[in-house]
Amino acid sequence: MNMDFERKLPIPMEVKAQYPITAKVEKTVRERRKDLIRIFTGQDHRLLLVIGPCSADREDAVLDYIERLRRVQEQVAEEIMIVPRIFTNKPRSMGEGYMGFLHQPDADEKPDLAKGIVAVRELHMRAVEESGFICADEILYTENYKYIDDIMGYVTVGARSVEDQQHRLTASGLEVPVGLKNPTSGDLTVMMNAIHAAQQPHHFIYRGWAAYSHGNPYAHAVLRGYTNKHGQSLPNYHYEDLIRLIQFYEERPELKNPAVIIDTNHSNSGKDPFQQPRIIREVLENCRYDNAVRKIVRGFMVESYIEDGRQEVGGGVYGRSITDACLGWDKTERMILDLAEML
Repeated sequence: MNMDFERKLPIPMEVKAQYPITAKVEKTVRERRKDLIRIFTGQDHRLLLVIGPCSADREDAVLDYIERLRRVQEQVAEEIMIVPRIFTNKPRSMGEGYMGFLHQPDADEKPDLAKGIVAVRELHMRAVEESGFICADEILYTENYKYIDDIMGYVTVGARSVEDQQHRLTASGLEVPVGLKNPTSGDLTVMMNAIHAAQQPHHFIYRGWAAYSHGNPYAHAVLRGYTNKHGQSLPNYHYEDLIRLIQFYEERPELKNPAVIIDTNHSNSGKDPFQQPRIIREVLENCRYDNAVRKIVRGFMVESYIEDGRQEVGGGVYGRSITDACLGWDKTERMILDLAEML
């Protein structure tokens, strides 16, 4: 093979034994997972808000941001369930650039996967311990999920991974809700096939084992916009898009718990994070107009951090994204409070 092997990494069991979760964290995860599942089964009518940085680039700023979310959550607890984004793997369209906290727990240093595995687990544990939230991450590398599966609350499968067989099969074995994004092409059939696969039991190879999954009834759609053949970003959160998704679900009565989360950034906003509050308002207007839309829309995914915009690695601004641009804290707080008032 045309590669060098640097070192053998510890297996999840070893990392969990060395960095175990506390009884407090275990209890929080168990209780908050139940709350989240109730949203996807329609028993809890609060709106889900999966919100946070495009990528978790440094522990201090991420935990600072989550503490700010905690204080806002107390004000909107009757209307909204907040799940902070702690996305520790960053997919790169061309395989270049900062690849996330897992690869570089210190963005200014060279990649260190052994250190990154531990740093990711510690960051997720601290977030739950200190805030009382359960958090979200993306499955970019399916085998890595076992390092944090006892802490996670919500998981996404990204637009570039949703057609991959291993991602679909792994999603079918998770105990938490999994949002499967539409692919960058915008083909909703691909996403619906992924949801179907994730809700079914499977027999497959996972981490060198012959594994059986039981199917995930909480696998659901995430609309994130798409890119046409000319490379232009186009949205898919408008009323007509939501009606079309409802029709797709109606054509597949075998699917359990029909639901969609609207990703307000990426191609839906043309990567302009300041459009996110406007997109939320439009979707909520459509929910008020049509009860079928209100029933299927379970929440939003928002890219937000302490400071507006983005910077290059090493830019030096605390709490500003080093990947996609994010909505800053002041605008985020106002958006969440306005959202609660609209519900």
